[in-house]
Amino acid sequence: MSRKSNLDALFGARPAPQPAAPPPEPEAFAAANPEPAEPEFAAANPRAPERSRSGPVRAMSSTLRGLAARADAAAEIEAGTVVVEIAPERIDDSFIADRVADETDPGLPALVESIRESGQQVPILVRPHPDDPERYQVAYGRRRIQAARRLARPVRAVVRPLSDAELVVAQGKENLERQDLSYIERAFFALRLEEHGFARATITAAMGVGKGDLSTLISVARTVPPEIVRAIGPAPAAGRPRWMLLAERIRAARSGRVAALVADPGFREKPTNERFAALLDALAPLSPARPAPQVWSDEAGRGIARIERKPDRVAVTFDDRAEPGLADYVLDRLPEILAAYRAGRSRP
Repeated sequence: MSRKSNLDALFGARPAPQPAAPPPEPEAFAAANPEPAEPEFAAANPRAPERSRSGPVRAMSSTLRGLAARADAAAEIEAGTVVVEIAPERIDDSFIADRVADETDPGLPALVESIRESGQQVPILVRPHPDDPERYQVAYGRRRIQAARRLARPVRAVVRPLSDAELVVAQGKENLERQDLSYIERAFFALRLEEHGFARATITAAMGVGKGDLSTLISVARTVPPEIVRAIGPAPAAGRPRWMLLAERIRAARSGRVAALVADPGFREKPTNERFAALLDALAPLSPARPAPQVWSDEAGRGIARIERKPDRVAVTFDDRAEPGLADYVLDRLPEILAAYRAGRSRP
């Protein structure tokens, strides 16, 4: 027995080595081992040269990445999660107007200067125009659009695919939160929503009011002629009672007189609150002239009683210091004075 055999017997024989597996056929190797991605191949073979791509492949990859990026951006715009810039000329008013135009708006110049100096900080809300894919309809932000037009710059906007109901609710909610609509503007906004066929539940949600207040708003809007509201403007200082009073005076006045008042150049140049007050005062009914009070004096020329005449009454006031007790004396004799008066009236 050889020395190697003796050592194997002493320490235990090692297992015989297994024969190496035969190399796989090329087709089987390709099926079982698909081509690895470039990063994995590079990690496994750090010294292997990077496989270069042909020009058409690189161009196609770039195109696909650009299309994907544009699709993601379009999806974000569609969802209203990004702010875009739109030329103000491409934005139309909402199909339901919520403001009365005021050429003398005192706050617009300040807004223009603010945007000129600091930029537009708060974007407006628009939706794609339902009849023109190249245009938009504004939900809120009309004054910011006016400012952008004056500055000849695009307006920053959020674009959302709003339904008609969602648009008017967004309009009303923004106006409610900003609290810058006058009473008559809110009244006409409510009336236009009703005339457009929206349910009262949608209108109350848009206006942020209860059913009773909504009925009052619509009643006021139906009472005041729209052309008079356009001539006056929003008049934020005037509330419901004064608008109702103006409506009554307009109904009582001649239409030609009202038209002449609002067409006067001096009237149009006034601020909106002054226009309202001027028309309300001009249509006030004339009060009948009251006669001056009379003073009844005694033979010494002392004023004893003061007589004030009104259309439905006569008031006699005695000066108790000039003639103490006279008032009580007259009051005690009122029955006989009345009887004598009636007796005199009954005589032929």
